[in-house]
Amino acid sequence: MPDVRLGTGPGRWILLATVLGSSVAMLDSTVVNVALPRLARDLDADMAGLQWTVNAYTLTLAGFILLGGSLGDRYGRRRIFLVGVVWFAVASVLCGLAMNIEMLVVSRALQGVGGALLTPGSLAIIQASFTADDRPRAVGAWSGLGGVAGAIGPFAGGWLVEAAGWRWVFLLNVPLTAVVVLVAVRHVPESVDPEAHGRFDVLGAALAALALAGTTYALTEAPGGNAPTTVIVATAVAGAAAAVAFVLVEKLRGRGRAGRGGREAPRPMLPLDVFASRQFTAINVITFIMYGGMGVMFFLFVLNLQVVGGFSPIAAGTALLPVTVLMLLLSARAGALAQKIGPRLPMTVGLVVAAAGMLLVGRIDADSSYVRDVLPAVVVFGLGLAAVVAPLTATVLATADVNHAGVASGVNNAVARAAGLLTVAAIPPLAGLTGAAYDDPAEFSHGFRIAMTVCAAMLAAGAVLSFLTVDDGALRTPSGEALEPECTSHCGVGAPQLQPEPEPAPAKATGHRPP
Repeated sequence: MPDVRLGTGPGRWILLATVLGSSVAMLDSTVVNVALPRLARDLDADMAGLQWTVNAYTLTLAGFILLGGSLGDRYGRRRIFLVGVVWFAVASVLCGLAMNIEMLVVSRALQGVGGALLTPGSLAIIQASFTADDRPRAVGAWSGLGGVAGAIGPFAGGWLVEAAGWRWVFLLNVPLTAVVVLVAVRHVPESVDPEAHGRFDVLGAALAALALAGTTYALTEAPGGNAPTTVIVATAVAGAAAAVAFVLVEKLRGRGRAGRGGREAPRPMLPLDVFASRQFTAINVITFIMYGGMGVMFFLFVLNLQVVGGFSPIAAGTALLPVTVLMLLLSARAGALAQKIGPRLPMTVGLVVAAAGMLLVGRIDADSSYVRDVLPAVVVFGLGLAAVVAPLTATVLATADVNHAGVASGVNNAVARAAGLLTVAAIPPLAGLTGAAYDDPAEFSHGFRIAMTVCAAMLAAGAVLSFLTVDDGALRTPSGEALEPECTSHCGVGAPQLQPEPEPAPAKATGHRPP
């Protein structure tokens, strides 16, 4: 049984290791966007290369994060966490030494594999180590400190790009991960899930990754890439076929079909019966829409400030700081309001306000100033985001069967990551941002405005769907009492993070953040 208290020395060391581990992955995802213009010039990359620099990491992270959580449950959460940290550090070195955009993209994909191993472990270790009454406070501290990491990431990235060059955005991970390894080896206890047994769903993970990879490649290259049409069509068909095969395989896994030779079939990576709740399905559709629009904005926003607005990397990197501050200050209050009046109104209004903020962001051009144009836009967007993320994440867990709490959170996280992956691949090229568009401020500004309008429309559609489908009773127990989920994903800007499973279910984690 978990027996570590938060206020003790062992508790503080465990918290330090998990916060540092998850923050390394989060910092990397936030600072890379700041470095894109500089690395594009150094490596002679086009817009598709920049898209893949972001998406290669997200692709492997989204494809393997559920499998990473399962590996931790089976072989030890600390062990898999440490493997992920070391893997991430080695891949970061390869990123920093990249001689061309192709090497950088492959190295970023390897980083995502490391992230898929380390990110599920950070919260799983907390859940498996701390006593039940201390666990909520530990998770809250982990969330708040992670939010601080998200806030300083763009600023640190901008400073590194200006002072030392874009390669140090990746190389800085090496000393940070070394600290994580030292602390974890000495102070983090090992834990496993005694109920974890059977074979792993490696086929399901591979099919999910192939489906995302084929679709992402086709969306990135189709509007104006250099790939032959036959290759684009072939990858699109392969991606669609892999997606269909994934659903069929997971359906068979869920029925418990025996494998070859009568062996026990692997447990499904994604139990499809989690979608038996129409509310859970609707919330995940809203998640896809919202995080898809956000993914495009975060990808293009910092680029636009530097390419069009003439902002320095450090100024562009800190431009979104008000969003993180508002999330830190207001998310818990938004969650409490949703518990009191129901999640439908906060989610609907929050998405409408965030859409308005995106429209304001789309107006930022060469003549814009930070105080007059950028700050009001990001404040409006941040207010909307703070209103919607906490109710959305709480409703995801509340509308899933209690036995699927960990899986439900992992599914919602994977949906958010897949949304950003696919929209970052599709929307910029459709808006005209292809080739060397980042070298032409006028062309980039025009495409940026179109992309932000599309993303605002997506959020507005999410608001309509929220109003029509979200049940205000979702956050109440059968006795009528309001649920009180912890605010674990609402303190930073990124994909939904894993929340603690309700007691007395065994502590498991299938994945969480990050951007």
